[in-house]
Amino acid sequence: MGAATTFTGLFNPISRTMPSYVAITPTRNEAENLRRLAACMLEQTQPVSQWIIVDNGSTDATVAIANELAEKHPWITLLEVPGMPNPTRGAPVVRAFHAGVDALTERADVVVKLDADVSFGPDHFARLLDAFEREAMLGIGGGTSLERQRDGSWRPDRLTGDHVRGSVRAYRWECLHEVMPLEAHMGWDGIDEMKAQVRGWETRTLKGLVYYHHRVMGAREHKCVKWFREGDLAHFMGYRASYLLVRTVYHTFHELSAVAMVAGFVTAAVKQQPRCSEKAAILELQRQQSLLMLPSRIREKLGVGTA
Repeated sequence: MGAATTFTGLFNPISRTMPSYVAITPTRNEAENLRRLAACMLEQTQPVSQWIIVDNGSTDATVAIANELAEKHPWITLLEVPGMPNPTRGAPVVRAFHAGVDALTERADVVVKLDADVSFGPDHFARLLDAFEREAMLGIGGGTSLERQRDGSWRPDRLTGDHVRGSVRAYRWECLHEVMPLEAHMGWDGIDEMKAQVRGWETRTLKGLVYYHHRVMGAREHKCVKWFREGDLAHFMGYRASYLLVRTVYHTFHELSAVAMVAGFVTAAVKQQPRCSEKAAILELQRQQSLLMLPSRIREKLGVGTA
């Protein structure tokens, strides 16, 4: 691959060339969402160079809709890969994303992992790319996810540290290839950030940039199952036990079933389930979960002192 193009200047897409980007959307039974996402992509003031929709076992009209889009727009490609019998979080999405990366026909400055169940304004990617152009060491970036609540309202999903939601997640080309392959496990979107950070890249959610996440969080899972898997994830990522307990207490105030997170963690530990393959990433995560960092993490989660 050739060297990355360097861009400079203030944000003015009319007077200068913006970084190029491609998007990869793993899908499984997303017919309801895919047309809405396509409408958003067609409206972008900064057009995508290539959009690959990777279907992994849909049984609804997702493939038909993707085929229809690909026939109308040469920059859209449908790729079908084998799916798993039952939908699970983590591994199928990572495998689909890897297949999409392998299928890219051109190099781009930024690669976006883009979920089907989101929507955003026409200038979303122009603003996102501007951040990558201005900040040479930004390796992973994205906007704030506005989560649809069960009552139909929208609420920002506040994250801690330098985490970026996996729903609309942009990688600088060089950073992506340094953190690949992604871990085929729930928690992949935390491990890759740790990998990026220990290699000198910055990762963060961009203030003022938002998108809508239309699926109610955890809607596809029973609450206890969701939190049990969160505990398994915590073990895989190498969480400090003290941090896990604080996180459990925080979430229990809002949802009693969050206590299952401890059960998931302990079960994985007793069974000696495998952990992340990169020890440097685990050490970086544990550094960020130290007691000294805890007050700032709590403020971030509560939205205290944030825009």
